[in-house]
Amino acid sequence: MTVPDRSEPALAHLRLRFAPLHRALAAAVDRRTELTERLARPDLTPYCVAADQAEQLLGQIGQVLPPDVPPTIAEPGEAAAETALRRTAAAAGMTLPLDDLAARFRLGRADQDALLLLVAPELNPAYERLYAYVVDNVNRGLPGPELLIALFGPGIRRRLGPAAPLLRYGLVRPLPGAPSWVAQELTPAPGLVDLLLGEAADAGLIGHDPAEVVPRDAAPPGTSALRRLASALEAGRLDVAGLWGGAPGDAALALATYAGRPLRRLPAGADPDTVATGLRTAAALGAIVWVRTDDLPADAPVAGLLARSRVPVVLTGVTPWRPVSLLSARAYGELDLAPAGYRTRREAWAAALPGLPEPVRDDLAVRYRMNGEELRAVAAVAATGARLAGDSPLADHVGPAVAAVTRGRARGYLRAIAPRRSFDDLVLPPEQLAHVREISAAFRAWPRVAEAWGFGGRSGETGVKVLFTGESGTGKTLTAEVLAGAAGMELLAIDLSQVVSKWVGETEKNLEAAFRQAEESQAVLFFDEADALFGKRGEVKHGTDRYANLEVGYLLQRLEGSPALAILASNLRENIDAAFTRRFHFAVNFTRPGPAERRRLWRLAFPPAAPLAPDVDLDALSRLDLTGAAIASAARSAALLAAEAAEVSATPDPAISMRHVVGGVARQFQREARLLRATDLGRYADLLPAA
Repeated sequence: MTVPDRSEPALAHLRLRFAPLHRALAAAVDRRTELTERLARPDLTPYCVAADQAEQLLGQIGQVLPPDVPPTIAEPGEAAAETALRRTAAAAGMTLPLDDLAARFRLGRADQDALLLLVAPELNPAYERLYAYVVDNVNRGLPGPELLIALFGPGIRRRLGPAAPLLRYGLVRPLPGAPSWVAQELTPAPGLVDLLLGEAADAGLIGHDPAEVVPRDAAPPGTSALRRLASALEAGRLDVAGLWGGAPGDAALALATYAGRPLRRLPAGADPDTVATGLRTAAALGAIVWVRTDDLPADAPVAGLLARSRVPVVLTGVTPWRPVSLLSARAYGELDLAPAGYRTRREAWAAALPGLPEPVRDDLAVRYRMNGEELRAVAAVAATGARLAGDSPLADHVGPAVAAVTRGRARGYLRAIAPRRSFDDLVLPPEQLAHVREISAAFRAWPRVAEAWGFGGRSGETGVKVLFTGESGTGKTLTAEVLAGAAGMELLAIDLSQVVSKWVGETEKNLEAAFRQAEESQAVLFFDEADALFGKRGEVKHGTDRYANLEVGYLLQRLEGSPALAILASNLRENIDAAFTRRFHFAVNFTRPGPAERRRLWRLAFPPAAPLAPDVDLDALSRLDLTGAAIASAARSAALLAAEAAEVSATPDPAISMRHVVGGVARQFQREARLLRATDLGRYADLLPAA
């Protein structure tokens, strides 16, 4: 697609808009000239204040404040030319850059006039000398509040405050080091002048208000209790609301929407001056400030600022944050947010993706707990995928869209595993396999059973918990991956080496972050070697024993209350504390595979593209007592041996023969510190490598 050239129309538009500004500048220059001509020695004014100048200044001060000058008004011919220019640009499929900027950042005529005067020195350096003359200061070449007040009067101040669009969106930025507000020098944001001249520039990268929470097209969902809280906030009976748990972003936006006010984020962890500026901006805009209190200490400096302010505040967090200084100084009310139920999620999915078939929508509501922003992202990604695929059915693209939005958020102590294997890759005895399929069905059905049928409220449990036991290599991790894939979720494996800390309280903090990450990412949480964390509590003989027991107690409480699907794997079930085992919905003991399972494992261990020789006897190999992981390792070793032998002998068509497989098995037995006897190999004993 050809991008239309906007430079000529942009320049023509700027010339038209600068015409009335030049008239305002001329009037300001005349006023300055008149004042200067009254002085007996105007050449001395840069160095001293003469007596006649003092008298003139007293006369000006006697007016209290200088009068405001009306906004610049285009003459009839200029207005007609501007209208014609807009029509020409529209016919060419373009918008004039200044109009585009004004619409995007809600700039009125006075804002646009101020902006043009501030960027003028970038267009022509002669403006600097002219501005210096108007403000009677040769050292003040760059424009700022002093210049605009000289042109338009004190009323222009509100166009340059922190709540005004020019500074709030960062379209102009003050240079540091000014002794006062009026003496500030303002420069345009990088790229702004290029944009006004019609050159390639992205308005989204020029201006941005990071504190602004943009409202949605549709009203966010909310409970009757949330509406009552918003009504009290709107009527002034309440000015601080605490919303704890649930989906804080959705709830805060719903509260502001019902109260009829804009919502702004407050950087609670920033320095006090930045926080105070944020509060003043919110007050000027009549907004509610939103403070996310997670990890915010009770004695944080923001508590004192909020206590002194009268700006309405909404506090959100997983756990309540209630500084006494704030609660005693303000009218405070709170609400515990319950997680969105099955019916609410169905309605949210229907609103976000109205074109989805009802069965698909219901299945998504069962499987995923998403906030409003995530749902909008899923809808956008799915719609894009459908368009790129030639307007194929939207339902075909929802699954990949959910994966794109929810996956890949692992950090530090969490390892994200994107499930790639299915039940076809799972080799287990029939009884164990049936048990695993039952768990998979429970993963998908539990939200409906818990919420729509009410079992969650009766039992107090919110997520399916599973225990896998059995020796290493029997398929516990693979089964966890298959279950996550069948549920359409990511698997988050916990790295215990980074979670467990010697410092008191750090382990619990890391685990809380892991649980929260799994819950927010719609993922299955997997604890391998779980007995390291979920081991039996012992008798307190040393100081560290007490804290170890506290960790286990915290885990017990957090595991039971989490809505996340959790799988714990341990080599020995006896090492898991009995208090945990009673809370598992399912427990599967993985045994070593039998001959039938081993034969299938050997077949799966060699990919279809692997050059497997005809002499490889899977029946003979299946008689060897090996686990699934050991068989896979032996097959890889055999492939490496075959590749090495082919390279040495320059064989044009290498193949993995029985000799190579026996060599791989021998190396696997060595790794396990086991003895591979010749009798174990039967008629293939002569292939056993020499010791």
